[in-house]
Amino acid sequence: MKFSIRLLLFLCLCAIVPFKALSQDAINAPISQNSKASGRFVHHIAVEFRPAYILPTASFYRGENLKQKPIQTAWSGHLKYAFRFSDHSWGNRIYPNTYQGIGISHYGFDNPKELGKPWSIYLFQRSEIAKIGKGIALDYEWNFGISTGWKPHSFKHNPYNIAIGSSTNAYLNAGVYLRWKLGRYTNLATGIDFTHFSNGNTSFPNAGLNMTGLKIGLLHDFQKRNATVDVLPKQLPLTLEYPKHISYDLVLFGSWRRKGVETAGQLVPSPHRYPVLGMYFAPMYNLSRRFRTGISLDAVYDGSANVYAPNYFSASARQKFFKPPSDQQLAMGISARAEYIMPFFTMGIGLGSNLLHKGGDFRGTYQTFALKITTTRNSFLHIGYNLKDFHKPNYLMLGLGYRFNNKTPSLLH
Repeated sequence: MKFSIRLLLFLCLCAIVPFKALSQDAINAPISQNSKASGRFVHHIAVEFRPAYILPTASFYRGENLKQKPIQTAWSGHLKYAFRFSDHSWGNRIYPNTYQGIGISHYGFDNPKELGKPWSIYLFQRSEIAKIGKGIALDYEWNFGISTGWKPHSFKHNPYNIAIGSSTNAYLNAGVYLRWKLGRYTNLATGIDFTHFSNGNTSFPNAGLNMTGLKIGLLHDFQKRNATVDVLPKQLPLTLEYPKHISYDLVLFGSWRRKGVETAGQLVPSPHRYPVLGMYFAPMYNLSRRFRTGISLDAVYDGSANVYAPNYFSASARQKFFKPPSDQQLAMGISARAEYIMPFFTMGIGLGSNLLHKGGDFRGTYQTFALKITTTRNSFLHIGYNLKDFHKPNYLMLGLGYRFNNKTPSLLH
């Protein structure tokens, strides 16, 4: 467990550190006179309060706990820093009112004795969906990071908590908000969101915690007041027109996982952690600045695949869990992929099936969900998750990627 916590913290730092280099390395393009006058980015700060209702997805939340009462309510406070493209850049024109940055939050629950009082640190992005009135706009936002300070399940010290299996968990959040203009640089945000905490199948139990709630926040831009106001031409110059093209993503990933093994009709948790190593190569057709699609050739070694425990309920059996030959833990498949592209971040989904394998756990379909975080113009961090048959948790996909034949123009003109 200590190793998994350190690795999660390291990956979070790896995702945050590249923000310093993004303005120079990831965009890699000359700056126009308009951008020089107003600065490359506008900096931003926000404070938020989020009350929430905990969804009763496990008996622990429904009242089978130390208090013998349902655990229903939660709250959190958030402090966030972000930046966006300057008002006079092409980036702000193509992606208006799009912010990305880093947040920190603290959570409180009905039952802190059994759940804890966790903190989270996360990356986020907020962008405008549509203007719906004078001074009012509809935005969406997603958060992704890690949380720590949970009180995990323990047969001795925390036996009722059968939902949280790790003191460190992944944090995911998404929501839609109304943004109300209060002043030239200040806005009020009100909306609804959904939050998920889990350990990505790296520990047992992994029911996690899900909640939905409200958000109210104050948002403030530190806009330079001496910025030169220029009128951009209606037509994009030829250098900024988007060239449709095929790029090629090569990704290497790895992680670890825990496994529940079916024996005599029961799912028995294995005490071992199993390694996962994989790669994929994906030719992707770039249709526009916001969307690309293609196919992917996928390969994986899953150290937990086809593990079996035939003598688990035998008192005389010393070894409970058995690993098959390595060729039964290798698979190659093909998947259809689609990606939504935003500044600095790309969100992708995939649907595939293994074509070369020895059966067992590799039968059926698999689904992938990935966040790619730009580190240089062509390289990125890859944080993803693999699901089996749309409902069975599989494994994390933590790795690095490189994009060949990337012809996407810069946004910092």
